[in-house]
Amino acid sequence: MSQRPTSRPIRVMRIIARLNIGGPAVHVILLSERLGPPAFESRLVCGLIGPQEGDMAYLAEQHSVQPVYVAELGRELSPLRDLRTLYKLWRLMRQFKPDVVHTHTAKAGFVGRLAAWLARVPVRVHTFHGHVFRGYFGPQKTQMFLRLERLAGRITDKLITISPMLKDELVNEFHIAPAGKFTIVPLGLDLAPFEAAPRHAGTFRVTFGIPADAPLVGIVGRLVPIKNHALFLLMAAQIHTSQPDVRFAIVGDGELRADLEARVEALGLRDVVIFTGWQHDLRAAYSDMDALVISSLNEGTPVSVIEALAAGVPVVATAVGGIPDLLRHGQYGRLVPVDDPAALADAVCAALVDTDAYDAVQSAILAQYGIERLADDLAALYRDLLAAKHGGLDR
Repeated sequence: MSQRPTSRPIRVMRIIARLNIGGPAVHVILLSERLGPPAFESRLVCGLIGPQEGDMAYLAEQHSVQPVYVAELGRELSPLRDLRTLYKLWRLMRQFKPDVVHTHTAKAGFVGRLAAWLARVPVRVHTFHGHVFRGYFGPQKTQMFLRLERLAGRITDKLITISPMLKDELVNEFHIAPAGKFTIVPLGLDLAPFEAAPRHAGTFRVTFGIPADAPLVGIVGRLVPIKNHALFLLMAAQIHTSQPDVRFAIVGDGELRADLEARVEALGLRDVVIFTGWQHDLRAAYSDMDALVISSLNEGTPVSVIEALAAGVPVVATAVGGIPDLLRHGQYGRLVPVDDPAALADAVCAALVDTDAYDAVQSAILAQYGIERLADDLAALYRDLLAAKHGGLDR
């Protein structure tokens, strides 16, 4: 077929399962905005969020991104629905004629890349923001996802991970594809609002009745099993015995909220643990936090860690997934083992006292994880991949 006309922008179709609250949704929205005219034309395709998930469509609207919704592109696997999804994506690609299809998240990654292969899209790229091979499903379902990812890897031109440790897991532990097919592209976010937010402004504390002089420890994320909020609460119980003035904010919502509220009652923490639900603007929350905790069983590169460090908040996290790389193995924040409440409590107490080094950490994070750097990295990657296909010739 004919070469892509050099007079028109490079067309990129970005596909994600849904715009639920979390790092991947922020990532695709910001990229869809930044990779625009005159050099690019981006189209964001996504499914519908679940009944207990927070919706980030408001962020897309703020950034003038208009997603194309494919209702069947949801979280759960369903052969009949997934065939409809495959057909709808193939049809969208034949209409839009993208030069690049870039997929995100597991299900959208498989169906989207298969549709792109069938539609003869020149370049197919997938980003692993994390993976679902540990801590999400039982052995049989995990093996199914592994087989699907290995198959999809064969029809993918480039696989992106957001940290070296994540790449190592996918190559050497899970054998998704050879190392040469992977490249590492760290996250990039719009961090200027977090940098500009004043420390301890007090707005978040007033909203949720938190005393102005109480140390505040927060956790931000979906209330789902993989985030391991139970560990956060055990840590809170240990700290409460020696420092009863400390408060703990659980920012987010999800399927485990009722269970976690019951745990708070059972641990005698009703007066010191605050459930805030989803917060559209996290600047106020980070402003008033004295430490952010990640208690997860598995993670890619948590956006909340980057945002908190950009806002000058000390971070304590479990040493899982891409977190050790993000925190430079302890230089940018404290790392603790999974399921060790005492170690987590000790690290949080130390973070509440020792905050001197965080100006340097904040500067480093702002330089390394800005959205412009990410957009430039991916623009160069797309151009290189298209050039390798002889100027973007269709197959």
